[in-house]
Amino acid sequence: MKKLTKASLLMLGVFNIPFLYAEPATKQTEQVLYSGGKIITMEGQKPQYVDAVLVENDKITQVGKLNDVKKHLHGKVSMVDLKGKTMMPGFIEPHLHPSIAALMLPNDTVAPHAWNKPNGVTKAAKTPEAFIEGIKDSIAKASPGQMHFIWGYHQLWHGELNRDVLNKLASDKPVGIIHRSFHEIFINDAAIKLFKIKEDDFTGNKQVNWQKGHFYEGGWLALVPKIAPYLLNPESYSEGLNLMSQLMLKNGITTVSEPGFPSSDFNMEYSLLKKEMDTNPPYDVLLIPNGTQLYTMAGGSNEKAEVAMSKLPEKYNTHNITFAPKQVKLFSDGAIYSLAMQMKAPYLSNKFKGEWMTPLDLFQEQLSFYWNKGYQIHVHANGDKGIQQVLDFNIKDQQALPREDHRFTLHHMGYFDADLAEQIKKLNIETSVNPYYLWALATKYSEVGLGKERAENLVQIKELSKRNIPVSFHSDFAMAPAEPLTLAWTAVNRVVAEGNALSQEQRIDVFTAMKAITLDAARTLNQEKFIGSIKVGKTANFTILEEDPFNIEPIKLKDIKVNAVVYKGRWVNNTL
Repeated sequence: MKKLTKASLLMLGVFNIPFLYAEPATKQTEQVLYSGGKIITMEGQKPQYVDAVLVENDKITQVGKLNDVKKHLHGKVSMVDLKGKTMMPGFIEPHLHPSIAALMLPNDTVAPHAWNKPNGVTKAAKTPEAFIEGIKDSIAKASPGQMHFIWGYHQLWHGELNRDVLNKLASDKPVGIIHRSFHEIFINDAAIKLFKIKEDDFTGNKQVNWQKGHFYEGGWLALVPKIAPYLLNPESYSEGLNLMSQLMLKNGITTVSEPGFPSSDFNMEYSLLKKEMDTNPPYDVLLIPNGTQLYTMAGGSNEKAEVAMSKLPEKYNTHNITFAPKQVKLFSDGAIYSLAMQMKAPYLSNKFKGEWMTPLDLFQEQLSFYWNKGYQIHVHANGDKGIQQVLDFNIKDQQALPREDHRFTLHHMGYFDADLAEQIKKLNIETSVNPYYLWALATKYSEVGLGKERAENLVQIKELSKRNIPVSFHSDFAMAPAEPLTLAWTAVNRVVAEGNALSQEQRIDVFTAMKAITLDAARTLNQEKFIGSIKVGKTANFTILEEDPFNIEPIKLKDIKVNAVVYKGRWVNNTL
């Protein structure tokens, strides 16, 4: 990838990137009546079926029995026969990163598990030998002098990696190996030279190992702004965003939220995202400002960061990109895929240790600042010690300033127990979890890192749901595939990659799981008044499935095919 200046980014229009949706559909002006299939509203405490739904423009106007709904027909009416298919509220992805999708999808993937991309399936690399072979093949295709990124490395499958290894594999080609967690990167000498960085640039940063070419957690966050022109190459980045749009349609997602925008460069990321969204793909993007990144951009001032984020909706909102008002994302402990989450009990090996993504004094300052400003706070927290620290800080804030319906939300929650769930309940905190951690990591982490008891009890969703704590599911793409049905399947079955079932007492019912990708996912974003269920007055966003998830064996849940989506009243077939 060639280096791009900000000036060159202003010329984005010169790139002729193929898009999936060239023109928006003509705005619907007549009524549309949906019937002839199973229509599940996701209202109430169990599956509720109705005969028909009436839509006018982009809003639901009637829901109920067919004859009753027909009484409200007038003027020009289009009839949609579902032909026995199942219609549900449009699936919602409450935590997905377009910036990660844009980097991961068009570039090579060499990861422990296979990945389904719109442009093909990448095979799993489960051993050090398979990993080295995979990156050799990838590097061979790279152009000399142009930055080449490969995503998917994990030390427990792939062994030790460092700058010397990369120098031997690619002496003349700048290469960056992005960790499976997306919280770390390894770079070689050629990349260091291309980036024009030096060791002194990171003096005092304990999360940089210069000799190994290893940047992790705070070191990775410090590196990203310096290499943004290479990460955000418009040609490949735009291709990645287009591939993301194809994934959204394939998996029935009609709303995406990016909690933590921007990741590195606001203007670059927003311009490229808007370019993709201007093609009118059938989903909306809700952006939640990254309080930590904006703090840095504002010269180390929470006050200036908050003023800046308060102006974002007026300046940057479009018909399909919205900055969430009075919501902010903050960061507690490190990545679960890096075994850098903060754990109360020690890791099995001293090779791993917990990291804080934000220094604790600054983290507490930010939590209190945004709490006192009345924000809905979203916090990245993975380990039980990391979660406990968030709760301990919030207890003090709630004592100093009690707030009703504050919607404080913990995201990810890799490992927690009943005691933490009880504390979360008492604080009226809400949750958005990634069930896929169990599928991908439980077996390996039983052997290395956590041990059998903790690893087999990752993401204990039942501890949340039985306490009536609101819980949604997210992929944190690409920490899990952007497949809501796969997330629900994992939570319902608790079956892991190797095929065995674990901690079956933590299984949840199908309705709770489906609610976690519809109505409760909307709640996480404070959008349940507008999306998440089929109800009069809500936006006409639907997902059309080939089968009813409540009338099949739970083990088949992830195999249900998405037939189409309806986005703001516009029907779009899934052709993938």
